[in-house]
Amino acid sequence: MYFAALLARTEDGWKASDTELDDVETLSDLTDLAREATVDDDTVIVFIEQEDAWFGLVRVDGEEDPRIYVSDAAAAARSSYGEILLTDELLGRDPEDPDVLEVLVDLDGTEDGEPDEEAIDDEEEITADDSGAVPAGPLGEAGILADLGLPGEELLALGTDALNEIADALGAADVLETVQ
Repeated sequence: MYFAALLARTEDGWKASDTELDDVETLSDLTDLAREATVDDDTVIVFIEQEDAWFGLVRVDGEEDPRIYVSDAAAAARSSYGEILLTDELLGRDPEDPDVLEVLVDLDGTEDGEPDEEAIDDEEEITADDSGAVPAGPLGEAGILADLGLPGEELLALGTDALNEIADALGAADVLETVQ
């Protein structure tokens, strides 16, 4: 079972609405849906959750490209709505050849490409490795909500029932109650 909600930032605070994804087939469709939820090109957060499996966030700020975070990419890959979020770019695939991943070299800034043991930087994006498989675990921009009050390390620590905790961190818990 899926649940989808939109949290749109307005000058008066957050506005929440649940949404149907029946007509959404691509990330572009989802981005358009988010942009329709706001009047002044303010921030919109799209939350999609498959019960006990994964959740995903898409952040749309005006006309900028959407920013994406998925809590468990492997679980999302087995879902039609999850596949919408797992774009070629997010997975590190070349759009012309979806079966071949780009070589991901030295993304973490270390000399030999070995992962750094420090905490996730809010600007760091978690990407797929070069094995060709969709990774189990989080994928995308962990710091997607850092400037709104939810640092990347806290987002990474959330379980699959994360919407209420995200809304609390954003200061939108009271408006969220109207759509649940």
